Amino acid sequence: MSEHNYLSLDSSVLYRCNQKHFDKLLDKYSIGYTQLILLTQIYESEGISMNELALRGVYDKGTITKSIQRLEQLSYVRIENSESDRRAKLLYTTEKTQEIMPDLYRMRSEWFSHLSSDISATELDAYNSVLARLVSKAREYATELDDDAIRFYGLQKLTLLDYPGNMAATVFTGGCNFRCPFCHNRSLVFLNENDSEIANEDIFDFLKIRNKVLDGVCITGGEPLLHKGIRAFIERVRALGLKVKLDTNGSNFEALKQLVEDKLVDYVAMDIKNSKEKYAMTIGLQNYDLSEIEKSVSYLLEDHVDYEFRTTVVKQFHEVSDIEKIGEWIKGAKRYYLQNFEDHGTCIQSGLGEVGLETLEQMKQTASAYVKEIEVRGVKE
Repeated sequence: MSEHNYLSLDSSVLYRCNQKHFDKLLDKYSIGYTQLILLTQIYESEGISMNELALRGVYDKGTITKSIQRLEQLSYVRIENSESDRRAKLLYTTEKTQEIMPDLYRMRSEWFSHLSSDISATELDAYNSVLARLVSKAREYATELDDDAIRFYGLQKLTLLDYPGNMAATVFTGGCNFRCPFCHNRSLVFLNENDSEIANEDIFDFLKIRNKVLDGVCITGGEPLLHKGIRAFIERVRALGLKVKLDTNGSNFEALKQLVEDKLVDYVAMDIKNSKEKYAMTIGLQNYDLSEIEKSVSYLLEDHVDYEFRTTVVKQFHEVSDIEKIGEWIKGAKRYYLQNFEDHGTCIQSGLGEVGLETLEQMKQTASAYVKEIEVRGVKE
């Protein structure tokens, strides 16, 4: 067997030489090797979505977004909203790009002729066949990694409120299986293609610098337990000596239980959306099986980990009788927080309102018969 390390040194040398060659030639157009690849893909598939372009090249969302924004600034690409999916961004080349494409194709052809000048047609066919199989395997693996990735779309570098008694940073995961009309993190529920994703490594670079100042990390969303990579992320956070607080809607009991049993989380804050009878309506779904929620509630009540329950109270969804039913459900809980709704203009549904102070006080008094510690949050002075 050859001692050549094809999958590391040789392939990286080829890539870097490609990059150096084209970066020099393309300097007059103010673009580089990556932009050449993207422009060619868009030119040959006018109207391709940004998401599909990312999938073809196995680019992460942040990289593809920055590159396309750069091409748009240079007037090589125009971006249009899809009529069938308002979240999708469709890409088209401009007249400026179409004018330079013949030159770009000529550059590619001349470079390939140089690289393959000593290679026979038979050898080239064999190489292309093997390369296609290698790429197929690489794509397959990248897809598996992507499925296990945890995606972040926000980082609050310091909070004294999110993690009781601790100085913490808060990270926001994207995606949620609920559609609560009063959710103020609409952008984290309905992820747009142009939303900026924060790389895991950027978060850890920050935490490594601040881990002597911070006590812990709050993981919120969206719904963090939708991400298969949540465990690996938390393990890395714990390795920095930081505590972990997890915010969850309780819809993935097994994932929650495993993290708690493995001592990976120090504090859990679980949302109780409403009384059982009104749960589906409150989370924006027609029907919902509450069994996972009920398991999570029962498990936390067994005191396996420090925890709190909390309910965002909305005028259109909650009455004092609902809080009574929630109190009966979580009877004996350590802590229960009632958080009055605030409309920040970013909710899934508009026109919702807060509960009056008198009603809120009645809710607190009602819940206090069932819970050891109860507080009200979000009350305006």
